[in-house]
Amino acid sequence: MTTNWPIGLSTGCFHNRSILESLETIRSSGFSMVEVCFSPEHLDFHNLAAVREAASRIDHLGMEAYSFHAPFAREIDISSPSPARREFSVGEIFRAAEAASILGVHEMVIHPGPEEIEMSPPDERLERMEHVVAALDRVAIRCGELGIGCVLENKLPHLVFGKINDILWILDALETSQIGACLDTGHAALSGDLHLMVHKLAPHIRMIHAHDNNGRGDDHSPPGDGKINWQTFLRELTHVHFGGAIILEIAGGPDTVSTMANARRGRTCLRRFARRLALERIARFPEWTG
Repeated sequence: MTTNWPIGLSTGCFHNRSILESLETIRSSGFSMVEVCFSPEHLDFHNLAAVREAASRIDHLGMEAYSFHAPFAREIDISSPSPARREFSVGEIFRAAEAASILGVHEMVIHPGPEEIEMSPPDERLERMEHVVAALDRVAIRCGELGIGCVLENKLPHLVFGKINDILWILDALETSQIGACLDTGHAALSGDLHLMVHKLAPHIRMIHAHDNNGRGDDHSPPGDGKINWQTFLRELTHVHFGGAIILEIAGGPDTVSTMANARRGRTCLRRFARRLALERIARFPEWTG
C-alpha cells in the first residue's frame, strides 16, 4: 500500500496566459510536475516549435510534464454522427498526441465525447459510444507509436458519457488494452458516485484529476475547500492499490499569488491526509516499517 503519490499541478490555472510565463511561477511554489493544458493562448499544440520551446523550458527548470490534456471544444467530437466531424476530431487528437510526445508525457488525457451535448436518446447514445470506441482504437495505435499513454476522463454527469456505466462500456468495448482512465474527483462527486467510481474503475485508473466543489457546480476548488471527503477518497485509493500521479486541476484565482496559494493549500490537504493514512498503517502493522 502506498500513500506517497506524486502531486502535480495542471497549467490550466493559467490557461489565458503563455505557458512560458507560467512555468517559473509554478516551479517556485514547489511543483516540479505538471499537466500541460491545451489552450491556444497558453500553448497551441498545432505549433510544434512552440511545443518544443515549452518542453525545453520544462526540462531547464528541472520539471516533468506528466500529462497533456487533449483539446476539448464544441467542434471536437469523436462521437459525432457526422463522419467528417469525427475525422476532423481524430485528426486534432493525433496532432495533440504529437505535441504530447514532444513534451515527453506519460499520459494524454481525453474527453470521450462532446462538450455541449447533454443526455441523448438511448439509440443515439449507443451509436455515439460505438463511434468513440472506433476512434479510440485508432488513437491508441498512434499513441503507442509515439511512446505515450492515453487515458479517458469521466465527464460531468449531465453530458453524454457522464455516467460511470458509459465509461466502463467504452473501456470494455475497445480492442486495445492500452487506454486507461483518469478519475476526475470533481466530476465524480457531482455524479454522486465518487467512491463507487474508484472501485469500478480501479483496474483502469492511471491518474487522478483532483479538485473540489460544493456539490452544486464544477467549481474546480482546491482539495479541502469543498464537500469531498478526501481522507475517505485517499483511503479507497490505497485499497485499490492506486500507484499513479495526482494532478491538481484547480481554477485560476484573481491573480497569480492567490492562484498559487490555492494550489499549495490543495497540495497540503492531500499530503496531510496521505500522512494520516501512512501513520494508520504503521500503527496497525509496525513490523512493516522494519
